[in-house]
This record gives sequence, C-alpha cells and structure tokens, in this order.
Amino acid sequence: MYKDLEEIMLTEEDILKRTKELGRQISQDYASSNNLFVMSVLKGSVIFLADIVRHITLPMKYGFVTISTYKGGMRAQEKPTVVNTTFPSLEGMDVLLVEDILDSGATIRFATDWIKTLGVASVRTCVLVAKEGYENSKFPHPDYVGFEIPNRFVVGYGLDYQEKYRNLRCIGILKPAIYGGTE
Repeated sequence: MYKDLEEIMLTEEDILKRTKELGRQISQDYASSNNLFVMSVLKGSVIFLADIVRHITLPMKYGFVTISTYKGGMRAQEKPTVVNTTFPSLEGMDVLLVEDILDSGATIRFATDWIKTLGVASVRTCVLVAKEGYENSKFPHPDYVGFEIPNRFVVGYGLDYQEKYRNLRCIGILKPAIYGGTE
C-alpha cells in the first residue's frame, strides 16, 4: 500500500501528537459540560475518533452517523444525506462532530444543520485535516483543526480511495496513476 503513495504528508507520530493536543483543548473547552457527546462520521473518522476520545479527560458518550457524500467517487456530492445513526436522543447534549477531512465543507454544513434540529444544547466540529483554502470557504469553519494540508488527494488514517488505504498509519498523497487523476 505504501508503494501507492507519492509522498507521506503526515506520519503516525505527527498525527498522534496533534490528537493529544486536540484532546487536551477539547477537555478544557468542555470542562463545564456534563453532557458531552462525540459524534463520528462513518467511516473515515473512526480511527481519529478512537484516538481523540482517549485524550478527552471528561465523562462523555459517543456514537456514529453515516452520511452519504461521495458514492464511491472522488468528488463530494452537492447534497449529502443521513443514512444511519447509532445513538438515541441527543436532546440537551453538547455535541462535538468529528470528521476526517474538510474538503468542500458541504458535509460539515449539512451535518451541523441536521444536528441542530435534534434539540442539542450546542454543536462544535473537529476535523483531522482541512484542505488549504478552507478558511476562505462560504461554509462554516471547524472549531478544531488537526492539520491544514495542500489540496491533494490523500489517503490513510481513515481516509480512503474506494474503501482502500484507510488502515495506513500515516496520511499520504495517493499517486494519480492509482485513481486516474492528473493533479
């Protein structure tokens, strides 16, 4: 699998160090909350979720939501949809939405708008990687960002191409020849 990478962008050590920092910051920011619920967007953010919740030093619950955005392709659809959830009512909860990548911003906007309809007390967002230029986007900006990366096609640490490469311990740039791209 590593042979399919053009370059390793973030090592496992880089990611784990930043995850620990994010966990510490989230713990400080939610110190007065008794109702923290961390929601992971399946499947990409599962590995990030597993690492980040181990660094949050507060009582919390977590669950998963499946949002259809890519449908097997490389570009996000314009209109995401909620496909499945694994949690009961979130009414009155402080929700932290954990996502693997901020690309177009459509998924985070859709998910936060949807979460707000569930009667939550608050909603914040945390992304592992955000592609450069996200701060100029018309979409909401995440409250916590692990890394800002160049606008390249990346895989690993949960990020995939056609469901493959999620289990890489790093985040790397996939060779365009693998996915037929020209970047």
